[in-house]
Amino acid sequence: MNRKKYSTRDLILCGIFAALICIGAFIRIPIPVVPATLQVQFVILAGLLLGGPLGGASAFVYLALGLIGLPVFTQGGGLSYLLKPTFGYIIGFVGGAYVTGKIAGKSKAPSYKRLFAATGAGLAVIYITGILYFYVCNNYVLNIPFGMGTTLLYCFVMVIPGDLIFCTLVTVLSKRLIPVLNRERIAAVSSERR
Repeated sequence: MNRKKYSTRDLILCGIFAALICIGAFIRIPIPVVPATLQVQFVILAGLLLGGPLGGASAFVYLALGLIGLPVFTQGGGLSYLLKPTFGYIIGFVGGAYVTGKIAGKSKAPSYKRLFAATGAGLAVIYITGILYFYVCNNYVLNIPFGMGTTLLYCFVMVIPGDLIFCTLVTVLSKRLIPVLNRERIAAVSSERR
């Protein structure tokens, strides 16, 4: 079995992005039912800058920290959060970061077209997972009737404009940061070989 070895630097960056996702939970824009936060933007940025496996790992660390009880989610933490209709978005963060990173690739200078495609795919994974979980949790677990039209209104229509604006900014920022991180990665690898 061929396992990829990650450097200390990669693991530190993974931890930093897990922390940024935690912080993003508390930067909120009040919208009824599903609060808008900056978590999605940090998840997308993690995928763009760290790649699929490490981006997904940073989102998974965030999810695990919340489920073991640390109050890193927007309304606390713990296993009871599984019964919150918005938990699907948190699950979607893991897949969204992974997909974003896989599509963006590890090239030294990905094009804007590739970065925007990666961002769009990551957002799609987050929203599809979040919307489906919200609908199923409300209607079949909590017995709170929510039609699909109402679900789409609150879970997509009301929050997607802000996410699109901020994710556009994050994508443009990542275009500038990727070459810098690649230079640092090359320098770190060459110093480890000495």
